[in-house]
Amino acid sequence: MASRHELKRYRTNLADELDSAALYETLSRVEKDPRRRTLFSQLASAERVHANVWADKLRANGVRVPPHRHSVKTHLMRGLIHTLGPKYVLPSLAAAEYADRDKYANQPDAVQLSKDEQHHAAVMQQMVADVRGNERNERPRSIGEQIAAAESWHKNVTSGNDLRAAVLGANDGLVSNFCLIMGVAGAGTGNKAILLTGLAGLIAGACSMALGEWLSVTNARELARTQIAKEADEIEHTPEAEQRELALIFQSKGIDASEAKRVAEQVMRDRNKALDTLAREELGLDPAELGGNPWTAAGVSFCLFSLGAIFPAMPFLWARGTPAILQCVALSAFGLAAVGVFTSLFNGRSAAFSAFRQIVIGLIAAAFTFGVGRLLGVSVS
Repeated sequence: MASRHELKRYRTNLADELDSAALYETLSRVEKDPRRRTLFSQLASAERVHANVWADKLRANGVRVPPHRHSVKTHLMRGLIHTLGPKYVLPSLAAAEYADRDKYANQPDAVQLSKDEQHHAAVMQQMVADVRGNERNERPRSIGEQIAAAESWHKNVTSGNDLRAAVLGANDGLVSNFCLIMGVAGAGTGNKAILLTGLAGLIAGACSMALGEWLSVTNARELARTQIAKEADEIEHTPEAEQRELALIFQSKGIDASEAKRVAEQVMRDRNKALDTLAREELGLDPAELGGNPWTAAGVSFCLFSLGAIFPAMPFLWARGTPAILQCVALSAFGLAAVGVFTSLFNGRSAAFSAFRQIVIGLIAAAFTFGVGRLLGVSVS
């Protein structure tokens, strides 16, 4: 008979596998590319097989297995898949799969399942790399380039992506303007002044974020162009040295020396191909993107910050005094909870924990600024 701790582990593993299967089944239904649709279907079937392993263990211990209720994160992610499409959600799913690739590593009764999870993570990583390549209309890649692309994604799979940046951008606007408004409200300022402060904070913060994003992306692009130009000059004037560098890169990825030299020689026959590979592997740069479009980044940053910042300011459009402040707190808490739920897609924690943590931290910050505003208001008056 399994212990209570083991039964809890079985239930947790069962729920995780069923949630993963539901996500892959949703991707399979929405995906238009036949090859990816088939892969998603196969991954869903594999997760169902894993789920049956844990369900059988529970039944063997006399535990009834009730119908599964999907987690909030799963419902949210499935909604995003239907709303935004697979390609926007795929990086987050791949990151989650990569983070969970070793979840069975310390479970002796799940050795084969651990190998399967690592394989699933690799499949998802390569799928994201393929989707990005198709969006740029890239030519078919050589063996060496495929290895390089997979390794590059492996290094960056847990880093930021568009969906996460969107959530954090809205969070910045929400928290900063919430604290600003509460600070002014604590000083005893009138309703119109609080509303004006909130709107001014929204515009000023959004402009600041947009300018900062524009400068960041512009500087990154300029630096990338300079580095790539230097690399192109080296390929032109010292091709033998660059070929040796390519061979060493391929060897570091597990290819034997003779095969690495052969692939490097093949890549160097096309200078553009060689520059693309060296830029990605030696410099860590994507020549096709160079960090993105600065104007797009600035516009998105402005809109996302404004979206978050409008939440705490809205109640002062229709209410005043204490009711307006209470509504501001309630609406901001709702926004903080929503941000917490979205961040749970990236941090591996439960939606409830992430939402609660976000609310607590946001309310503590707002209470602090409210107290400071009250003290300053009394001092000034």
